[in-house]
Amino acid sequence: MERTEEEAGRRRRGGRTVTLIGAALVLGLVAGTCTGYLFQAGRAPTPLPPLSQPVLAQARGEGPAPLPAAQDRRVRTDGDLRELLLKKPRAAKHLEGLQDGVRWLDLTALAETWTQPGEAFGDLVRDEFRRAAMTAWEEDGYTVEIRLTQFRQEEYTAATDAADDAQRWAEERENDSWALPGTGNGRVYVMTEPETEPGYEPQYSAEAHAWRGDIAMDVWVTGREPVSKKKIMDVAERQMERL
Repeated sequence: MERTEEEAGRRRRGGRTVTLIGAALVLGLVAGTCTGYLFQAGRAPTPLPPLSQPVLAQARGEGPAPLPAAQDRRVRTDGDLRELLLKKPRAAKHLEGLQDGVRWLDLTALAETWTQPGEAFGDLVRDEFRRAAMTAWEEDGYTVEIRLTQFRQEEYTAATDAADDAQRWAEERENDSWALPGTGNGRVYVMTEPETEPGYEPQYSAEAHAWRGDIAMDVWVTGREPVSKKKIMDVAERQMERL
């Protein structure tokens, strides 16, 4: 349908009107901006706030006294790691080869306790191994072994990972397990089936794995008779109290 000349003229006029209104708005904005600049130029400058701030009064009195060594955990863990190991019961006997009942484990010696020492060595280097110490004794037909492994933890919390890995290995065997009180994620395991090897008597075992700060704790109890929950839990709890 063709548009009439009147309709076309109205449309064109409408376009011109919009253009004129737009031009008027632009001129109005320019004029307003110029007026604003002139008005600001005639005003006195506003003074800036002073750069100096009021001096705060210094607190008086002595600061808190440092924690005694017995309560400062950092002092304990940075000292002789062997001193943190649980002491054997009076009636127990240390295993042969342990000087004063304890032994330092260097990187190589610790890696040798794994089934794949080469891989374990590399993992310990990556995990920023710092030092490790162990103790072991025999009592009432059972052998108790405790190991503390300390990490530098400059990059990440390796002690947590070490405890988690040990728990995963323990869970690969048939076991009953319980949380270790006061440790967050620590656990105790009693193996329900003995380990058997040709030429040797079956060995029952239980173990506990936990961490505190930069130290991972491992406890093993083995014997010819099943290990009770009470026995492994008691050793693990008393060891954790020393960390």
